[in-house]
Amino acid sequence: MTPTSDHPDTPNTPQDPMPIHLQNDDDSLPDAKLIDKIPKGYQKIETRQGVKVVRDGPVSFVRRELSMSPARQRLWQDHLGTTILPVTRTFADTSVAPQSQLSVSDVWGQAGPLIVDIGVGHGESTFAGAVQHPQANFLAVEVYRPGLGKLLDRVVTEGVTNVRMVEANAPEVLDHMIPADAAQEIWIFFSDPWQKNRYHKRRLIQSKFLDQVARALTPGGVLRLATDWSNYAAHMRQVADAHPAFDNLHPERLAGMDSPLTLARLHGTDDDTPQPLEEALDEVGGWAPRFETRPVTSFEAKAQRAGRYIFDLAYRKIS
Repeated sequence: MTPTSDHPDTPNTPQDPMPIHLQNDDDSLPDAKLIDKIPKGYQKIETRQGVKVVRDGPVSFVRRELSMSPARQRLWQDHLGTTILPVTRTFADTSVAPQSQLSVSDVWGQAGPLIVDIGVGHGESTFAGAVQHPQANFLAVEVYRPGLGKLLDRVVTEGVTNVRMVEANAPEVLDHMIPADAAQEIWIFFSDPWQKNRYHKRRLIQSKFLDQVARALTPGGVLRLATDWSNYAAHMRQVADAHPAFDNLHPERLAGMDSPLTLARLHGTDDDTPQPLEEALDEVGGWAPRFETRPVTSFEAKAQRAGRYIFDLAYRKIS
């Protein structure tokens, strides 16, 4: 989860240049020689300034200020190419070139299961998982460099050796860095809910993105999701339940009056507009227990203080 100021629903600002169809990060035209070599996930569009290359789907983030303290900058440079994985870029500074596939055993130096944590924010979930499961290989995917810097500082200070990090757009990481069927688990905790209806198309959890998740997961691998917004929780469940590659690990769990979705709707936690019971009642359920290694972050604690419910979902890739 990239830190934001309470999930902004405002259009992107000049310091936050990530529309649904992303232009080059420097807003420049690509080299003409590259125009005919567009990788998967991009498309060409005609503009008054000429041909531009844009991403053809939602990105995994809203880009934020990237400044770090001098000490963190030195730490970043010291570990760039090792703990911070090098990335070959294409048209944007968070892109991943098609030739970037990882060798898990070479990168981590051990053959344990691969766990990919997408949108890690300050890395609390990655760190907690890596400490509890030292035999597993953890990849933290994030574009908020200060967040990765904070995780790097903690990893180095505590001597945790099974974490690698990549500063990149998650769909391209899944397409180009993760070998097919390589990940045992993929975690996506508190991605931006894009609350307003006109921004729903920007939500990360869409059928096309789940195609990319399914490609990266091994048969029987698990996708774990969490959010504090009931509307987004219902959306994620609907999209994932309908996807042919996934089965809900907890079908019908916490349905009816036991459902956090029912309670959130009754209390109007998303928009301060309580719904009557006949409209609020969630008869589907399928909510997972809280994932045991996911710590309560400061972000989640803030959501709880605001009265919002926490929703967990877990899906297994069908063999």
